[in-house]
Amino acid sequence: MPYYVNFKGEQVVPVEEGQTMLQASLAAGIPHYHACGGKGQCTTCRVLVLQGQEQLTPPTSYERAIKNVKKFPDNVRLACQSRVNGDGVEVQRLIRDETDRYILINDSEDTTRVMGERRKLALFFIDIRDFTPFIEASLPFDVIHIMRRIFAIFQNAITHYNGEIIETAGDGLYAVFGLNSKIKQATESAVLAGLKILADLRIFNNTYMRPYFSHTFEVGIGVHVGKVIVGNVGIGLSNNLTVMGYPVNIAARLQAATRELNNSFVISDLAYRLLKNPPYSMGRSYLNLKGVSNAYEVKLIGKPYETKQPTIAPEAT
Repeated sequence: MPYYVNFKGEQVVPVEEGQTMLQASLAAGIPHYHACGGKGQCTTCRVLVLQGQEQLTPPTSYERAIKNVKKFPDNVRLACQSRVNGDGVEVQRLIRDETDRYILINDSEDTTRVMGERRKLALFFIDIRDFTPFIEASLPFDVIHIMRRIFAIFQNAITHYNGEIIETAGDGLYAVFGLNSKIKQATESAVLAGLKILADLRIFNNTYMRPYFSHTFEVGIGVHVGKVIVGNVGIGLSNNLTVMGYPVNIAARLQAATRELNNSFVISDLAYRLLKNPPYSMGRSYLNLKGVSNAYEVKLIGKPYETKQPTIAPEAT
């Protein structure tokens, strides 16, 4: 008596005893890619298990070897190596046409790519305050040179604490922590990176900017935690990790709110409570954020700005 597997968006397929999911799907007429002939030597037959993972046989030695290299999550299986022990299994083919094949197979040498999954991460936004006046008063070479120096400070601190820079835009950047660690450690790392940036920037101001340019820089940092979607969406790029979700928007708003709160480092109370050794907080504050019904509690763990910050409307959007 066969068991039945639902191939999402395609059809329900009977799987006979001893058959692999690949053999069953091909027998049912599904054009299931299998470049190696179903021998566990490639990943083109991989499926995402949506339900009933416990009804599948454990990974074979061939599948374990591939998963160890590719770092696939547990719910991604090779159909050619998976047999079914019961009903209630639902899967989704990950390579359904030539475009899928190009996106997911063309980058086979890159084992750091993420196909798309939900992760709880620490989210880190930083922006240089009032950089425009320096741009207007300086030579183009000096502007780019100083930007490189400041971004080197950012990068050194973030990478030192195992963060990953996701995006740079103008005079700011966005990074995440926790791709390879638990959320508590990730939050500690994000805070330590931010505090290191503030300390290193003070040294840079005193030893370089003041003597040579009669100018100093300040930054605003926002940190939050939450479940987000992580994946690689670019084609042919070496660093194209994308992180999306509402918590990302919250973190960006916290960074923007450093102006109105007159503090260089704003962290959500949710993130602050994860810290084993939280830094001194100058106090709590509450922000009215678009889409959040109640006022959002934050902690101020930086310092007041030395230069007067422009007034921003109370709604940090």
